[in-house]
Amino acid sequence: MTDDSITLSLTDASDSADAASILNGLKRYNEAASGRAPDRRDVTIVARDADGTLLGGLAGYTQWDWLYVDQLWIAEGGRRGGVGSRLLAAAEAEGLARGCRWSRLYTYDFQAPDFYPRHGYEVWAELDGYPEGHKQIWFRKTLG
Repeated sequence: MTDDSITLSLTDASDSADAASILNGLKRYNEAASGRAPDRRDVTIVARDADGTLLGGLAGYTQWDWLYVDQLWIAEGGRRGGVGSRLLAAAEAEGLARGCRWSRLYTYDFQAPDFYPRHGYEVWAELDGYPEGHKQIWFRKTLG
C-alpha cells in the first residue's frame, strides 16, 4: 500500500458504523495481545432525594479487574453532604462484586482532588497544563 492509495477523512461527527468497526477491531487486537477477552461492563449510579430530584451520579465501567470511575458529579448544594462518598462506595462495592481488585479515576485540581485521598485513593500521575493553568490528577486504589 502506498501513501497515495490511502484516503483520510476527518469529521467531528463520526459515522456509527465506522466507530463500531474501529472499536471492534481494537477489541479483537486487545484480546489477542492480552490473552483476555474484553469484559467491559458499564456502571451508573444515581442519587435522588425523596422528591425524585437528581442529587448526583457516578458513571464508569469495569474491565480486566479494574473499576474505572469516569464521571462523578454532585449537584450544587448537595456537596459535602456525603452523597459523593455514598456513590463512590456503591461503585467500589459493585466493582468488588464484579471481581475488580483496583479502581482508577482522574479529576482536576479545580474539582475534588482532596476528596479521593480521604477514600483511600493515591495519586499515580499528574498532567500539568491540562487545561492550561491547571492539572489533571490520576488516582488509584486497591479494592477490598
